[in-house]
Amino acid sequence: MASYTDDNYDYLYKVVLIGDSGVGKSNLLSRFSKNEFSLDSKSTIGVEFATRSIRIDGKVIKGQIWDTAGQERYRAITSAYYRGTVGALIVYDVTRPVTFENVERWLKELRDHTDQNIVIMLVGNKADLSHLRSVPTDDAKAYSERENIFFMETSALESLNVEKAFTEVLTQIYRVMSRKALGIAAEPTSVLKGQTINIGDKDDVSAVKKAKCCAR
Repeated sequence: MASYTDDNYDYLYKVVLIGDSGVGKSNLLSRFSKNEFSLDSKSTIGVEFATRSIRIDGKVIKGQIWDTAGQERYRAITSAYYRGTVGALIVYDVTRPVTFENVERWLKELRDHTDQNIVIMLVGNKADLSHLRSVPTDDAKAYSERENIFFMETSALESLNVEKAFTEVLTQIYRVMSRKALGIAAEPTSVLKGQTINIGDKDDVSAVKKAKCCAR
């Protein structure tokens, strides 16, 4: 999907990256916004953001992606930045089980501070470290189905599914907002919730299936 770097855009959407410190949020953002990765990336202090525009259905969609610090001492600072958020990626490290266990807390905080129609994706990062994996894909997929959110595994290092994770979130936000503009209030939730991104093939994550009704 082509990207656009100028200031001409049709819609601007705020998306937040949340999750424990060290899960790779900053490198995911850097990979998506600048196609860069740093092994020496330091923990984010407070909040940083980057932007990137993509084209969806003939419209230029600008994503304003906020990278929030995962450390507890910055929680009070970052909570204010949920305001106006229409999409979120909750990131955990597939090699560190505690970061997956804390997803529930991050999800609760997110839902406490945002609109009910927010688009949420659970992201298992560092999928390239298969020999160190401690969080099974099936466990994360089952959790995402229970919570009715999207799910995808990524590797910022190898640029695996990073582009597709962000563009999927921005695409779903665009669809929600388009339905809202048409006065279809209840539709977005029923359409979006309870779906899982199929990641069986790293080159094809476009298949989206119903997690409950029809059923890295």
